[in-house]
Amino acid sequence: MKITPSARILKMLGEIEFDEWQCIAELVDNAFDDFSEIVRSGVPWAGGYKVIVTLPSAKGRTEDATIVVSDTGSGMSRDRLEQSVRAGWSSNDRFDKLGLFGMGFNVSTARLGRRTRVLSTRAGDPDWIGVDIDLDSIGDDFEAEDIVIPKDDPNEHGTKIEISRLHSDRAQWLRRNESHLREALGGVYSWILEERPFELWIQGKRVKPRRHCRWGDERFVMYGNGASAERIPAYIPIDEPFEPAEACGDCGNWQELGRERCSQCDGDNLHLRERRIWGWLGIQRHLDKREFGVDFIRNGRKILRWDKRVFEWKNMDAPGEPVEIEYPIEMAHQGGRIIGEIHLDHVPVTYQKNAFDYGDRGWRAAIEFLRGEGPLQPKRAQKLGYSENSSHLGTLYRGFRRNDAGKRYLVPGDGRMPIHDQTRQWAQLFHRGDLEFQNDGRWWEAVLSHEAQKETAKQAKVDAASPVAPNEAAVLEALGFGGPTPQPSNEDREANSDTPAGTKPLDRRRQTAQERLDAYRADAVRVPELSRDFGLPKVGNLEIETLRLRTMRLRDDLDQETPVLFSQGAGGTGTVFLDPAHEAFTLLGTEPADFVLAEVAAVLKVKSGTELTLSQMMASIRRQCLPDTVLRVDIVLSQARELLGEVRRSMAAAIDTDPVRAYELLSPDELTSLEGEMIADGMPVGNTPLGETSEFLQYAPALYLVRLLETWPEAFMDGKVFSSPYTTVSSVSARRLSLARVSGYLNDIAALVSFASDPGAPQLRRIRLSLQLLSASLETGL
Repeated sequence: MKITPSARILKMLGEIEFDEWQCIAELVDNAFDDFSEIVRSGVPWAGGYKVIVTLPSAKGRTEDATIVVSDTGSGMSRDRLEQSVRAGWSSNDRFDKLGLFGMGFNVSTARLGRRTRVLSTRAGDPDWIGVDIDLDSIGDDFEAEDIVIPKDDPNEHGTKIEISRLHSDRAQWLRRNESHLREALGGVYSWILEERPFELWIQGKRVKPRRHCRWGDERFVMYGNGASAERIPAYIPIDEPFEPAEACGDCGNWQELGRERCSQCDGDNLHLRERRIWGWLGIQRHLDKREFGVDFIRNGRKILRWDKRVFEWKNMDAPGEPVEIEYPIEMAHQGGRIIGEIHLDHVPVTYQKNAFDYGDRGWRAAIEFLRGEGPLQPKRAQKLGYSENSSHLGTLYRGFRRNDAGKRYLVPGDGRMPIHDQTRQWAQLFHRGDLEFQNDGRWWEAVLSHEAQKETAKQAKVDAASPVAPNEAAVLEALGFGGPTPQPSNEDREANSDTPAGTKPLDRRRQTAQERLDAYRADAVRVPELSRDFGLPKVGNLEIETLRLRTMRLRDDLDQETPVLFSQGAGGTGTVFLDPAHEAFTLLGTEPADFVLAEVAAVLKVKSGTELTLSQMMASIRRQCLPDTVLRVDIVLSQARELLGEVRRSMAAAIDTDPVRAYELLSPDELTSLEGEMIADGMPVGNTPLGETSEFLQYAPALYLVRLLETWPEAFMDGKVFSSPYTTVSSVSARRLSLARVSGYLNDIAALVSFASDPGAPQLRRIRLSLQLLSASLETGL
């Protein structure tokens, strides 16, 4: 008897209630499941873990609109792909994955549109393989059109889902609510995006995890007085194992150990699995009317956000009484601040993944563990005969149920009252990523400031109620400890004069030219790149030593400041002194080489009597004697490659302890280019995974180095590779500026190496300057 359902069933799946964001999340779940398998395998993964969501264009026609969800996962074989798109299919592992229901793919895609194309490929496969599911044309044979598309790059891998012929109302919602979708998914996947190297992008913008703005691990309050005082932390980590149980791989039922078959479906696909509650409870740095409560998580996805069921208590001895809301009670209209993240990977959820099975004993056990059996309110518990609630939530409730300003309840204030509105504004800055508000320092300062102002006000009240204070100066004088102010002695006057102690009177005698040159030489450092023979075959040569002053200012024979001073020596030698503080360099931006060439050309013109003009001589001498400064693309390109080689070696050494993190940033085309460079260099490819060591960085594309620096600046800045500061500065803008400078220099150089074309003289001048600046930073950093 064949009971294949009608094709109409597949079409009706789109009528199942799923919000638009839930449809997208269902497809993201499948990608994150694949990523998690890769992470568990421990294999380095080129290309990273990215899910990219493209929504319908705001300006396009609905009939032409598409939704695309693509990932950089491992891809699927044809058999696996066929199973994945089959309605009702689910993998055997229903406990470690987000994609718990085989219908999820079909429901979400049918809910969004009438036609779905799925393409998938694995690294090394020659083609993209796929299937077109057209709900308007599919028949009762459930046959769908196969797709085979040759790949441009054999290293490409991943899966792409394209949904078209969209339902107009859902397409319009997605067009209007791009930011809301990003915010919703940033909340649902906040833990997994924060704790794992997964990336989620929507319309070209990365989804940021919605982190909790909580007090730091070290903060606490004291509850009670004297010997009975209790130290209650503002952050309580939780990791509680429960008795393992057997789980049915067919129906998901959990049961006690010792049974050979499932008590629900009578199957024998039973597995022993751990049951564990883990995460944390804590205190938010601000009160909020909505955003408080506990987030409950299953396999990394938040099923419940800001859930307040833990604050409810039902008196089981009085069935007719309503459920009591125990928190917040103090200033309830201001909201609450008890928060947490609790992982319940063993508790089943509904098919929409927006609720747990509240009748499951695993859920009931978790709630009882977190909040205890009795009421949270101490007096209420005592009245009903319960002992004090010593659960994790009960402990936080005792310490933080009130919102009075000060250290007692860890609430910022202004000396008079709490500053709830201000702390909520600070929380907004925290969520925007402002580094000055990421830790709880600003909040803690406000707590201490409140205490100090309160103490000052209290002391002022005491002083106001006291008798008039005596004249302290008069009392001291009467006791012989005061008197007229003594006049300073000559020694005191000398000690307070403007002349530094031990300084000899300024010698106003005019220095000789040789004494002045000797002083300059003692203060100077040699400039190697400008110390050499300068000249032309027809006019002769000068052996020049160029010295740069460190602290002194350069003056000529008329005692006028000058950027450069030439001193001719014996036997065709000469010394050029440079003053780097002169405005010719600091304000006008003149190159030191130009001044050196001008001085040399002037001397050689007089000595040789040549008819060449000074400008002709300078140009010829530069070309002849300073070839590295000539704006020829082959010269600048050679310099760029040499410096990049040094940068590669230094960056590779800096990431040697964690090369996988850098390797996973490689895109498929970058990996292909890297392998090609290795083969060209005679390096073996495929013997060992590339990401196991940092050696691959020596062959990675030049522009990849820029992205690596911008993505992971703390690994390379602060003297590790480049001398510019990053983690050592607290200002957000200063960090951005410091990183932007270095990455800008590196980008100029990498772009030239990557494209190897002549960008023209202005751009070559810029690249040459970037070479100088990056080289200086690199040298200092090493």
